[in-house]
This record gives sequence, structure tokens and C-alpha cells, in this order.
Amino acid sequence: MPSGLKSAYRSQSNEKWLADRMLTSRIHRRKPKGKPMPKTMARANAAKSAIRAKVEHVFAHQKNKFGLFIGTIGIKRAEAKLTLANLAYNFDRLVFHEKRAIMG
Repeated sequence: MPSGLKSAYRSQSNEKWLADRMLTSRIHRRKPKGKPMPKTMARANAAKSAIRAKVEHVFAHQKNKFGLFIGTIGIKRAEAKLTLANLAYNFDRLVFHEKRAIMG
């Protein structure tokens, strides 16, 4: 979650933070307490989940296959470690697709 956002769900502070940066909100809405979730809200959350799932699969792959754990001191070292993990992931995906193309 970008620094500045306070929750995984929509809130006034999150919406303001995004609006200040001219970004479109794609944050899930929380189910109302003691009530069923409205169908329109459930459909909107499901559409957002499709996008989130693609990103989360990359993080899961990096964590499981490469043992990604960012326990560094300092933002620069953390960024460097994450950059290397992203590079390794992209090479891994390239190899996968190249092998798939050769095998047919």
C-alpha cells in the first residue's frame, strides 16, 4: 500500500489522498456492519479483485520462489532488493514463455 494510505478499504482520508494526486480509486468498499453487502457493491469489489489478484500472484511468486523478505534498514536498500526481485521474476517469466513457445 502506498505510504499515505491508511487502510485496505475506502475511507475519506484514502479518497482524499488519491484525489490530491489525481488518481482513480480502485479500493474495495467494506461490507456494512450487520447488513448484507449490496449486490452492486459486491460486483464492484469483484471487478477490483480481478485486478488485485494479478498483482498478488506476482508477490506470492516472489515470496515463495525467491524467498522475498524485505528486512533491510533504509528505503534505498529495500528498493534495491525489490528491484532485484522484480528483475528475477521477469527473467523467470521470460524463460517460462520461451520454453512454452519452443514446445508449442
